[in-house]
Amino acid sequence: MSATYPADESEQPGRIMSGEMAEQPEMLRRILDRGAPAIRAVAAEIAARKPRFVLLTARGTSDNAALYAKYLMEITLGLPCGLASMSTTTAYGAKPDLKDVLVITVSQSGGSPDLVASTKAAREAGAVTLAVTNSPDSPLAAVSEYHIDILAGPEKALPATKTYTASLLSLYLFVEGLRGGDGAAAAILPELAEAILARKDEVRALASRYRFAERMVITSRGYGYPTAKEAALKLMETSYIPALSYSGADLLHGPLAMVDNISPVIAVVTDGRGGEALQPVLDRLRGRGADLFVVGPKAQVEAASAGFVLPTAGVAEEVQPILEILPLQMLAYEVTIARGQDPDAPRALAKVTETR
Repeated sequence: MSATYPADESEQPGRIMSGEMAEQPEMLRRILDRGAPAIRAVAAEIAARKPRFVLLTARGTSDNAALYAKYLMEITLGLPCGLASMSTTTAYGAKPDLKDVLVITVSQSGGSPDLVASTKAAREAGAVTLAVTNSPDSPLAAVSEYHIDILAGPEKALPATKTYTASLLSLYLFVEGLRGGDGAAAAILPELAEAILARKDEVRALASRYRFAERMVITSRGYGYPTAKEAALKLMETSYIPALSYSGADLLHGPLAMVDNISPVIAVVTDGRGGEALQPVLDRLRGRGADLFVVGPKAQVEAASAGFVLPTAGVAEEVQPILEILPLQMLAYEVTIARGQDPDAPRALAKVTETR
């Protein structure tokens, strides 16, 4: 059974984005059933080469997926990871020594010239290169030594939804493969994703609360931090609301001063160590009278002004981000519709951004 979020008339603004959000449970099943063996095979080959550290290269939504992979690899593998600055090679012509370094480039389309150029340069500099894309025939896949197809299917709406969750799951399975794991913690995700996407009425009610927001602050820690960044991006590119994302630790180092009881704060609270580390931040936000919206476990939602309870019981912390982003995608969609805009076609955006 697939989710039905929302099934409306074909002319409705946002129908493409809503349809692609609805595809996510079935897409997650497809990756687990069809994609996992190929991902494990790639992981086994790369693990045998014993990379000394990892560089992750991406832009936009894919950059947030890459940040998730950074947390995964540093926590579960103890492998140092960095987010690459592509302009060092594409603009400045730097030639770093990348022998025995794993360079992972994450891209929905695999077509951005700077991603292709920096990956090609990395391979020439001795790196083991892996492209993680939704396009196996892309220029990025062609210049990379290895490729993982995230199997999301065509994504037509400008805001990326299903390619983000597909990237997260594919990267999780890849990291599991590097350490010889079976990725069993992900088996429950399609069913839970379906249940979350069915709660559209809850999210629509929340959207009416934030329809007139002039700005938002989104915060988290640990595995939830990439979710906070991706949620901020979705809100900005669909509804045009300035949304600022911060690690909870960084929020306390200055930006907390801008928090008041008018501008909503969204806190992504993972059920685990990341959520525990965020607790002092939540206490400070409540102390300032913040309009606090929580995505997370029931107890945390009940202590906030508003929220969305995630089904986290029995869900490993490292895969919760695949669920956390779903109500926030829905929120971005519903806020945009409530503001009379079309989330399928944000102004000034193109599906393939050709940065150089």
